[in-house]
Amino acid sequence: MAWVTQTLSSSLGRKVIMSLTGLFLCSFLIIHAAGNLQLFKGDGGRAFNEYTYFMTHNPLIMTVSYLLYTSILVHALMAFILTRHNQASRPVKYAYSKPEANSEWSSRNMGILGTVLLLFIIIHMRTFWFEMHFGSVPMAEYDGKEYKDLYRVVQAAFGELWYVTLYVICMVAVGYHLWHGFQSGFQTLGIRHKKYTPLIEFLGKYFFAIIIPAAFAAMPIYVYLQVHHII
Repeated sequence: MAWVTQTLSSSLGRKVIMSLTGLFLCSFLIIHAAGNLQLFKGDGGRAFNEYTYFMTHNPLIMTVSYLLYTSILVHALMAFILTRHNQASRPVKYAYSKPEANSEWSSRNMGILGTVLLLFIIIHMRTFWFEMHFGSVPMAEYDGKEYKDLYRVVQAAFGELWYVTLYVICMVAVGYHLWHGFQSGFQTLGIRHKKYTPLIEFLGKYFFAIIIPAAFAAMPIYVYLQVHHII
């Protein structure tokens, strides 16, 4: 197990772990967004409730979910350790520097964006995950089978303007975080070549940084407008 200790104690090893966990979380975002699109079906929540039932009862999905929780914690921990290490190695900032001339805003503020997202994940999981597993969720019945009506929980949360606003702002933070993070993850793993790097950059800057966050942001807005009978 010496290689584990060596990996965790080196900056390169920590960066590799950050990259692997980050890219895994990116793949989760695709699945999560696709599943949550059931909110747009306009069937009173049936498709969404059936989706959440499947996600919480399928053995494979349940196993992967623990890997997901671990990845979030490990990714955040490695980021914290690396940030502290970088600060310790350069306790005094250069007297003159223009970082904006050599890097993008998102790359210079990954720590701030990551902190915002971690706080959002905690609030988000308390609102939905905790309520789903430990709260008093009403039941819904479809074709003689009962399901936890998580759609009602979603309506209650997204019916609040402050929560919708928070959600949308945090999706902007997700976009900025992935704008740099997605392609940086591949670069750390040494996956960089003139043939496929343009595709990686395209996916990072447009699919993960714009389309995925926009899809997530549209959900609370849509539910809010529905709950308040605006649409």
